[in-house]
Amino acid sequence: MYQDISKKINQPIILLGYMGSGKTSIGKKISKILKIKFHDLDKLIENKFNKTLNKIFLDQGEINFRKEERALLENILNKKKIFVLSLGGGTPCYFDNIDFILKKTDLTIFLKPEIKQLSKKLFKKKSKRPIIKDVKTEKKMIEFVSKHMMERIHYYNKAKYHIIYDLNDKMEACNKIIDLLNKNCS
Repeated sequence: MYQDISKKINQPIILLGYMGSGKTSIGKKISKILKIKFHDLDKLIENKFNKTLNKIFLDQGEINFRKEERALLENILNKKKIFVLSLGGGTPCYFDNIDFILKKTDLTIFLKPEIKQLSKKLFKKKSKRPIIKDVKTEKKMIEFVSKHMMERIHYYNKAKYHIIYDLNDKMEACNKIIDLLNKNCS
């Protein structure tokens, strides 16, 4: 069944959404199911500089980080290959990245877990995330994520498909994506 879907896919599958929304873990599962390559834009940047995102942000600042991110995004999407790509949470929101992405593929998927669930997850792992590392309480995290999501939602909503799912059930999201691909790649 999955092989049939894989053969129908003729463009990259792009996963976007807020940080912590499962883009990488879901992307890996989807690529494994479909037997196509997986790329994580944040990992590509870390590998290029041999540093963590936190360190790159500290050393180079966000603007330089975003320029590198854009260059890598262009590089990978201009290759005209089939793969799953998970973006960084801010990637669609800078320069004209989202419009560039939409010109390269119709298979753009906004992963959209519930904000309280997402905030709770992020609070536990905040030390690894440059923009939230100083948030002091779960309540403040919910406020931060809600406000930040409002600023970014315009970009995320440009994705062709939106997947609402339980953050604790990534297979639910995978199944929804496979179903979506099955319906839309015929």
